[in-house]
Amino acid sequence: MTVQLDSPEPTKLAEALRPALLRVSRRLRQEAQRAGVSALDALILGQIMRVPGVGVCDLADAEQMSRPTMSSHVKRLEAAGWVVRADHADDGRRSGLAVTPAGARQLEAIRQHRNDWLAARIAKLDPAARDDLGAAIAPLLQLLALEP
Repeated sequence: MTVQLDSPEPTKLAEALRPALLRVSRRLRQEAQRAGVSALDALILGQIMRVPGVGVCDLADAEQMSRPTMSSHVKRLEAAGWVVRADHADDGRRSGLAVTPAGARQLEAIRQHRNDWLAARIAKLDPAARDDLGAAIAPLLQLLALEP
């Protein structure tokens, strides 16, 4: 299905693009749950993997949630054996977070579930549609880079 817009005006493009992005995002979150992890815990685990040593407060700020809420999520990840706390390199009063090997395996399982779901659907598209998707990657990444 090709969406034809009468103009590339940003509001019309946003109106056409938003529902598709939301549906894809929802399905990818569901794939994380099929791997045995809530979408939020998968997000937090991924953040810790990308920024080893990050503290709970910084993580809460980055994800725009309260520190007590983030702390409870981190405790759940610790209890699962996916995250550990380590002394902060510069401040002995603080601790940072790191993903354990078990957490890294869980994160890989989530990525694999998501990639498998997406690849199975992409494989059903005709080559022109795949080319269109490939061409859309750079502009979509640019949208994310424009965030404040």
